[in-house]
Amino acid sequence: MIPVSSANIHSIGYDQTLNKLYIQFHTGVTYIYFEVPSHVHVDLMRAGSIGGYHADFIKHNYRYQPA
Repeated sequence: MIPVSSANIHSIGYDQTLNKLYIQFHTGVTYIYFEVPSHVHVDLMRAGSIGGYHADFIKHNYRYQPA
């Protein structure tokens, strides 16, 4: 998990072997997003607004569950 600068998101991790994206929010809750391509993880980490990128391109586009 890598800490990020975001109002809502605390840290992000990615398992390239399983294409799982891990997002931990400042609330302490972590979600696992499944079948996320590596380029989406890269784009997320490079986004000007990590929370905005998550809301626009990840949250409703990939199956997820609490960790």
